[in-house]
Amino acid sequence: MPPLPTLRQLEYLVAVADHLSFHRAAAACQVSQPGLSAQIRELESTLGVPLFERDRRHVLVLPAGHQAVDRARRVLAEASGLVEAAHAFQRPLVGPLRLGVIPTISPYLLPTVLPRIRRRHPELRLALHEAPTADLVAALARGETDVLLLALEAPLEGLVTHPLFEDAFVVALPRGHRLAARKRLDESDLDGEAVLLLADAHCLRTQALAVCRSGRIDERADMRATSLSTLVQMVAGGAGLTVLPELTLSVEGKRADLAIVRFAPPVPHRTIGLAWRATSGRAAEFKVLAASLVGSKPA
Repeated sequence: MPPLPTLRQLEYLVAVADHLSFHRAAAACQVSQPGLSAQIRELESTLGVPLFERDRRHVLVLPAGHQAVDRARRVLAEASGLVEAAHAFQRPLVGPLRLGVIPTISPYLLPTVLPRIRRRHPELRLALHEAPTADLVAALARGETDVLLLALEAPLEGLVTHPLFEDAFVVALPRGHRLAARKRLDESDLDGEAVLLLADAHCLRTQALAVCRSGRIDERADMRATSLSTLVQMVAGGAGLTVLPELTLSVEGKRADLAIVRFAPPVPHRTIGLAWRATSGRAAEFKVLAASLVGSKPA
């Protein structure tokens, strides 16, 4: 059997590909540059093909290198999963856990649930990473986060998902809007209305468009917001209406100049849940974490 690469060599391979610099890769791996370079040369000798084209200024990943990096990421993820699974059998939710959360959840849910999580798991060291869904999924694939808290309607192919609760959508309008006095709204009632939505990076935009699926809304493309707070301020100022998740109302629904009207059944909603890599060995831990999140939606 031919010699196999070491995990350390694969780690260095991925680092060089990510940083496109032997110097920066060595710093990220906390090793000397000559030591890292020697390991990459040994790896290329083991595989029998060059992986990088380099000179003093530039590093390019060769075709064989791209393929090797993709496989190396999978091997490292499996190795990490092996260690995580062993640790999970010892004591769940002890030590570091990197949680990625989308911005339309984190400021509304975390203040409620974090104290409970700390009480139940005092030895857990939770690190939070807030970003749009696509960025979080990419970070999860790179091994930079362990588990995600997000809306499960987003593209999450290849990930294991665990639903927590349904988060109904409501309509937020200026207090004097013609629909503000209605007890319930149908989705067709939004036809022809000026609707404000979040910017393209947010999955909530796609979900809100699905609620307004008739296609006859008048989206204010000139007034897209990057946060729900800004969006609500624009609605309260009379610029139009918007669709909000019920989860956000404990913060965003308290303005005196804002009216909140619910949808008639069947009520559109998003599903809040956890997602993690299929190769992760911490699935049992993540389900324990889910138990601290279920039923935690603010009233």
